[in-house]
Amino acid sequence: MPARLYLSLVFHNHQPVGNFENVFAEGFEKAYLPLVALLERHPTVRVALHFTGPLRDWLIDKQPDFLKRVRALVTRGQVEILGGGYYEPVLVMLSDEDKIGQMSMMSGSVAADFGAQPTGMWLAERVWEPSLARPIAQAGLKYAIVDDTHFNFAGYKDDDLFGYYVTEEQGFPLSLFASSKDLRYLFPWKPVEEAMRWLRSKADQLGGDPVAPPPLALMGDDGEKFGMWPGTWDHCWKSGYMDRFFEAVAQNADWLETITPGAYLSRFPARGRAYLPTASYLEMTEWALPAERMHEITALRRDVEREIDIKQWSDAGRADYLRTLLRNLRGGFWRGFLAKYPEVNQMQKRAAYTSRRLHALPEKNGIRREGLRRVWAAQCNCAYWHGVFGGSYLFHIRAANYANILEAEALLLDDKLRVEQVDFDLDSRQEVVVTGSPFSLVVAPAAGGALVEWDDLPSRCNLLNIMSRRREGYHFALEAAARRLDVITPEMPQWGAPDNVHTTWVRAKRLGLERELVIDWHRRAGFIDHFLGDDATLDAFRRAGYNEAGDFVLGAYQTTISAAPERATVTLQREGHVWAAGVHQPVRVEKRFTLAAGERALQVEYTVTNLSGDPLTLRFGVETAYGLEGGDTESCYLSLPNGEVTGLGGAAASESVSHYRVGTQIRRFEVVVESGQSGALWRFPLAPVSMSEGGFEQVYQGTVFLHLFTFTLAPGAAWRNTFRVKVSDLALG
Repeated sequence: MPARLYLSLVFHNHQPVGNFENVFAEGFEKAYLPLVALLERHPTVRVALHFTGPLRDWLIDKQPDFLKRVRALVTRGQVEILGGGYYEPVLVMLSDEDKIGQMSMMSGSVAADFGAQPTGMWLAERVWEPSLARPIAQAGLKYAIVDDTHFNFAGYKDDDLFGYYVTEEQGFPLSLFASSKDLRYLFPWKPVEEAMRWLRSKADQLGGDPVAPPPLALMGDDGEKFGMWPGTWDHCWKSGYMDRFFEAVAQNADWLETITPGAYLSRFPARGRAYLPTASYLEMTEWALPAERMHEITALRRDVEREIDIKQWSDAGRADYLRTLLRNLRGGFWRGFLAKYPEVNQMQKRAAYTSRRLHALPEKNGIRREGLRRVWAAQCNCAYWHGVFGGSYLFHIRAANYANILEAEALLLDDKLRVEQVDFDLDSRQEVVVTGSPFSLVVAPAAGGALVEWDDLPSRCNLLNIMSRRREGYHFALEAAARRLDVITPEMPQWGAPDNVHTTWVRAKRLGLERELVIDWHRRAGFIDHFLGDDATLDAFRRAGYNEAGDFVLGAYQTTISAAPERATVTLQREGHVWAAGVHQPVRVEKRFTLAAGERALQVEYTVTNLSGDPLTLRFGVETAYGLEGGDTESCYLSLPNGEVTGLGGAAASESVSHYRVGTQIRRFEVVVESGQSGALWRFPLAPVSMSEGGFEQVYQGTVFLHLFTFTLAPGAAWRNTFRVKVSDLALG
């Protein structure tokens, strides 16, 4: 007798490019290996597995026997392996050439590793846009897994989604399976018996239709959820939860049968045709919103969920109404992160810029192929968004992306300098892009004339790889919990309890983080021009709560370019105002960036001119924020001319500084800054309060340096200074 309900479990296993070796190893020991051993113990339970390219590369290098064990499960028909983009990119941010290239690379790897060509794909973060059907189909894949949220937004009810639908784009068909949020939240968070009751109820409710295809309940979720998330190792494996669940599935084979998505697709027809809107899973649609809106919609959703819990037993009609409301409570979509985080947009546009140049090359000696592989690695999704997980705030993940971009750039560039004015970040304003070796620059004249990217090719490092401190929607929850004295910290017994990362619990690595919620009013970058009020102190500057007397930080600068293959100069000038003596006084700032071909140095010449009819006493500051891996550890250092050597993790001020060195033992280079005039040097770490699966914490992003000069100018007089910044390798040993 055929099963009344089919069950498809899909485990997505992923570690991002550049993640720490110990995290890969922990994931293997706590999640990936136990899952495969579980399948070996329960041969009648069929599942689908997905291993992303970065994790596959690590497994081949560190655990090659593991892949052989998985291949044996594939050979005996117990496991289906999914394809996808090799480096787990959010496909919508790629050109179609890169989409198809990444998916083809993954399909070839799956066939080589497991002896079976993939028919379906894991869609990274379930980020869907209707245009994706065409390139996915062109890559030879027949289906993708999205979320029930996508279908809800198109008007489908949850009970409509026990099967798959067919969509198309310009005549290219693609089948779509919906991952059940209900099942994701049941397994493994609720007792096995409760999960089985839910499955049985769906079998009884949906399994008797003689016309419709047999119902399929599909759950697709992160493999790391089963062992790596807080408390889940004990819950899933030490307590035997996973074995009990698989045993229960096997014991109910008379009405419940496990099947892989590909097998279901080959045996049964679609439930119909569907055209889905742009969407991701529900939480992602909230995270992509601006902070205040994210807080509002998250709070509203949780209020509705709480009322459903209350009403479902006492007022079924009201509960159904609230469920309908919840299904239609829609947030933003993934591209919102590119508007929310300028630094993320910068990185995405940088990868796209390099990709276009590589695709324009004829294949020669493997340069184009190797360059594209590096760019594809830089498209790994984890650094391009932020929600419950660290994402964009994880410095080492961003650093790995930039390192791969610059590996590709190194194949393209020579010592000749090339300068172009182009709307690089697609905000309607032109940037100045200088490319060459050893430095490439991106200057934003419309945004204070700041240097927003400074690539050092020898170290494969963007020296300005930082994230500014901004308001996040989850900050409201931290503040509210702190007011209630209800923040859970590591020394409390609740800290080790198993916990769904989408919980309302507020965990923090330490108390008092709500006092560190500093919001930067401008993007941190290089060579930002400040005029400080007389009362501005280091602490006020650090906390972005001081009096900015000028209008230069956010103001637009006029641009003049002088470019030759051997030397390039970008001159930026703004005639603005400074609040002095109770009125706005006209002042001109000119800064000139100069690069010489093949020279690992940047020269910046400043001229500040008093255009008023009165003498002016000015506190003029030049800000640059360096982003170095391990900047808040002993791996990095600051060396001052008085012989002091200190770290980059503290705030301090020094007087009469004309030069200093900032070094990193991780990347093995140092930055030497020389100023023609001595002045005060302020510095402080950028450490936004971020939330991850482990709770709230401060995450180091870089260190801000402010060169501060005080001088008096007569009417028409000018102050001049030249900065020379050199980068050099550190000796080994």
